[in-house]
Amino acid sequence: MKNKNILHVVNIYFVLPYFIGEQFKYFKKKGYQMNVLCSPSEFLADYARKQEFEYIESPVNRSISIQQDFCTIRNICCFIRQQRIDIIVGHTPKGGLLAMIAGWFCRVPNRIYFRHGIVYETSGGLKRFILKTVDRIASYCATKVVCVSPSVMRRSLEDRLTNKNKLIILGKGTCNGVDTEHNFNPANIDLQKVDKLREKYGILKTDYVIGYSGRLVRDKGIIELVRAFDCLKDAANCRLLLVGMFEERDALPKDVQEHIKNDKRIIFTGFINGGMEYYYSLMDVYVLPSYREGFPTGVLEAQAMEKPVVTTRVTGCCDSIIEGKTGLFSKNEVEDLAEKIDTIRLEHVIDGREGRKWVMENFNSPLIWKEIEKLYL
Repeated sequence: MKNKNILHVVNIYFVLPYFIGEQFKYFKKKGYQMNVLCSPSEFLADYARKQEFEYIESPVNRSISIQQDFCTIRNICCFIRQQRIDIIVGHTPKGGLLAMIAGWFCRVPNRIYFRHGIVYETSGGLKRFILKTVDRIASYCATKVVCVSPSVMRRSLEDRLTNKNKLIILGKGTCNGVDTEHNFNPANIDLQKVDKLREKYGILKTDYVIGYSGRLVRDKGIIELVRAFDCLKDAANCRLLLVGMFEERDALPKDVQEHIKNDKRIIFTGFINGGMEYYYSLMDVYVLPSYREGFPTGVLEAQAMEKPVVTTRVTGCCDSIIEGKTGLFSKNEVEDLAEKIDTIRLEHVIDGREGRKWVMENFNSPLIWKEIEKLYL
């Protein structure tokens, strides 16, 4: 079957449910053969069985390692030839770079680079130059570059990362959309499971839960979020729920990490492998005070679960809510962030149902998948 053998290259397993997810089964039913190259992970084999795709493991490290990167490019090239790959899709700067170089060498006719954000936005000097160069090389080797949000496309054009004829947005943005029918649907939530989670983490039904999901790093604004939490008015019944894991890259200061671990009002879950909809069910407001994004999936998932959102007006985030209707924008400042959280908490200015309606109309997964299939064809 021509033009229907696809290889996705990602850096870590963690991104597969967010970047591709149920796409695997969707395209499998349409006759596509789905394949993945990913860094080794204990979760990969089980996920591949569930989603019915073939995979190979090869390190895709974020840092530059000429020897290791060469080996991974060679592994990609071998897989392309063995499986007769027609379409290669690269995700994240490093995964995109290795995928696009290998695809270019092997003359894969359809080479799609997903630009999931502007990774150098919060960097400077030599590091910024290197990151920008990596992105430009990946773009040069690609036949199409998918920008996951309108603001990512604008920045791509401003910084001359890509020939504008290659640039594409899927609908109003995102790389995969959100499953608003099954997973992220309040009507499908088992309330007994929610009660068990409350019991596990010691959350009372009278508690007001401020939630976040994702990596616990500086760029996500976690320092500001933790400090803003300490500044809330009349906050005796407030809890801060952090669903995610610490990372060494862009790590939080030690004192902030210790504060998160030791403050009894803060719930730190660590890595959660699935069932995120139940954690949104615990939240009263979702907060993402990020310094840079591509298109924040968590913001869309939270809105699909009828949760009001507070986020920043930075690349990616600025496209993710309707201000005053589905959420509020905040500055990357502790005082303003605390004020916006309090506005939603105390004044009830946002109706979560509006957020769900907006996500269903614009970001429901099947809408995005139809746009992706146009790229494949």
